[in-house]
Amino acid sequence: MGRPCKAYIAGAYEHPTRHAVDISVAQLHADVARGALADAGLTKADVDGYFCAGDAPGLGGLSMAEYMGLDLRYTDTTETGGSSYVIHLGHAAEAIAAGKCSVALITLAGRPKMANPGPTRNYGDDTPDGGFEAPFSPTIVNNYAMAAMRHCHEFGTTSEQLAWIKVAASQHAQHNKHAVRQEVVTVEDVLNSPMIADPLHRLDCCVISDGGGALVVVSPEIAKSLGDRCVKLLGQGEAVKHLNGGRIDLTYTGAVHSGPRAFEEANLTPADMDCAMIYDSFTITVLMTLEDLGFCEKGQGGRFVADGNLISGVGKLPFNTDGGGLCNNHPTNRGGMTKVIEAVRQLRGEAHPKVQVPDCTLALAHGTGGQIATRMGSATAILGRNDA
Repeated sequence: MGRPCKAYIAGAYEHPTRHAVDISVAQLHADVARGALADAGLTKADVDGYFCAGDAPGLGGLSMAEYMGLDLRYTDTTETGGSSYVIHLGHAAEAIAAGKCSVALITLAGRPKMANPGPTRNYGDDTPDGGFEAPFSPTIVNNYAMAAMRHCHEFGTTSEQLAWIKVAASQHAQHNKHAVRQEVVTVEDVLNSPMIADPLHRLDCCVISDGGGALVVVSPEIAKSLGDRCVKLLGQGEAVKHLNGGRIDLTYTGAVHSGPRAFEEANLTPADMDCAMIYDSFTITVLMTLEDLGFCEKGQGGRFVADGNLISGVGKLPFNTDGGGLCNNHPTNRGGMTKVIEAVRQLRGEAHPKVQVPDCTLALAHGTGGQIATRMGSATAILGRNDA
């Protein structure tokens, strides 16, 4: 007997572009929306709920609803960076359960390789933390390196162990014709790449790309009419972690809270997962998230990844089987959406044959927003095959 759930993912679509030369951000949103609806066997006339985040231009949900011609009963523009879209999954399920909508569209799109035209949300001078941090000119990679250095100090994690995460991602990306970086790399390749911020090398960092993706979430009643390709949303959890007035522990992420909440709702454990799609802005992001989600003990992430556990067909927890942000794509610096999309592919049996997990029944998707050394949002979703 299948597990009950409040909502299903009926459609998923990832834009094939990695360099949107002549496509606006709004058009990217529309393109991925069209693709996800076609994948679900629905049309925009069926959509009555719309979810987007800070990557949506103009007034977000308002502007995009007009641009795409959506007639909505419900909209949500929750913004937590790269975790937004995994949060949207949970919010969509709650809205559907409450009768606020029955077909929810979630979109992500961006062109970080080109300047986005028009007004954007301000994350700078008027933020409450800006006056305290901006004078020190922090950069993203420096902040992640600070967390990595602390993890190395506390637990003996090494650069070689971190490199195994990139190796695993590259093993998968070689089979993805759309991946920005399709070359297979070795631990030595990672260690020999230029040091960007100690201990993170260039190959410890994600790629930067244009693109986007979309999901269609529907009620159980509608899912019944769409066939067995629908994927169950079994559990979802979210959390916010911040600097706590300067009293911050750099050795854990918000996943330590969002993960247990998702597993509890799904009545499952990390050991039940057949694969995991984890936000991978940097290798250290993956390592710490694996620990915090419970796939290994705190401080043992280095050993876990160095044993090859993340490589499909070799290890016990295939991760980011499309190549992830480290090799495939990282549209508008928000990787949570693509993690859900690849989890859906695995559960449908539609991943590339070389990386498809046999009899994949349960999958985890996790998004991280903000930065793991400052303030961050975390969101975890547990997904199941239709017969799970």
